[in-house]
Amino acid sequence: MPTRALLSVDTFLLRKIHDSIGRGPVQFRLAGNGAMWPLAIDAPIQVVIADRRTLSELLFNPELAFGDAYSDGRIEVRGDLTRLIEIILRSQLEAGQTPWLSRLWNSWLDLVQANTVKGSHRNIHRHYDLSANFYKLWLDSRMIYTCAYFPDPSVSLEAAQVAKMEHVCRKLCLRPDETVVEAGCGWGALALWMASHYGVRVRSFNISHEQILFARDRARQEGLSDRIEFVEDDYRNISGRYDAFVSVGMLEHVGPEHYQEFGTIIHRAIGNSGRGLVHFIGKNQPLPFSPWIRKRIFPGAYAPALRQVMDVFEPFNFSVLDVENLRPHYARTVEHWLSQFERSSNKVSAMFDSEFVRAWRLYLCGSIASFRVGNLQLFQVLFAGSQCSSVPWTRAHMYADDRSEEKQAAWIQSAS
Repeated sequence: MPTRALLSVDTFLLRKIHDSIGRGPVQFRLAGNGAMWPLAIDAPIQVVIADRRTLSELLFNPELAFGDAYSDGRIEVRGDLTRLIEIILRSQLEAGQTPWLSRLWNSWLDLVQANTVKGSHRNIHRHYDLSANFYKLWLDSRMIYTCAYFPDPSVSLEAAQVAKMEHVCRKLCLRPDETVVEAGCGWGALALWMASHYGVRVRSFNISHEQILFARDRARQEGLSDRIEFVEDDYRNISGRYDAFVSVGMLEHVGPEHYQEFGTIIHRAIGNSGRGLVHFIGKNQPLPFSPWIRKRIFPGAYAPALRQVMDVFEPFNFSVLDVENLRPHYARTVEHWLSQFERSSNKVSAMFDSEFVRAWRLYLCGSIASFRVGNLQLFQVLFAGSQCSSVPWTRAHMYADDRSEEKQAAWIQSAS
């Protein structure tokens, strides 16, 4: 039995943790001895901590300790995990400070996860080459692992991903027989859509071996191998001249120290007469990325502020034509992913283990919470060279009336 003194100390420490998240409707408990804070409330969320070692780690390094302890089962969350993370993130935003230990961890990770040519291969392999069969369990049928676009919040994930690809293509004003280069093609859905629905020729670069094999197979199945070349190579090796450049969900893996180099590659590809679009997770201010996400899920990742991304465009006199923030769309996208992930959690556990399931659940719940509270943003930036002659007069072409669910259903059917 714990002594009264130990119980008092444990309660004091639990109170310190509770105070650090803004005293929200959450109760913290230490398993085995009855210590809890707040006392005698019926909290909708309870966080049960396995032992004093974990409790001490939470006080010293809360983000990494919580992520690791939840993943390996030393912390149990009874209630809505996403809501708990929202409470924590709102408290951090109100405090306006990044914990010093998080900054220190990010500095260390910047060194060991640097996005050099070799480093990028290691980082991408750890996340995207887990297994296509794993991602098939919870993504849409086209395996699109980026923010969807919901013309109406009630549309399906399939329809929203179709609408996203249309949104990107319309912004770029693609025309038949134009050439497009893509940096980071995922499993190939956008390249396939551009080629089949807009008649362009696409050259897509990606360093994920699993994704390239999947994309090439889909191109063969759809009879598009003569219009699309999927290149297993680093974006830094893009060569040739093109009418348009597109990158969806890849800038997060470039790193701000490489943005001007990234701009050099874009300028080399489209010169002063082309146009392009980058779609990426960002932040309102230049702040460190989650060290736990970088350690366990996305090595080498960084979400930039808009002014940092201008380092891609300004040195080459690119004109920024349109900036759109799709933050609520990404929250809704990940809600769909989480729902499908939970339905497949037994299969995921059989592929990996229960710790992997908990870590990825935390990642998905944390992503939803981050987009809901505004800790993360989703930017689309449309730009063009100084001599580009195909800049639309208005934005009307982005929002034509064929975005109806019936039209989207036809698109889905035609591409399936």
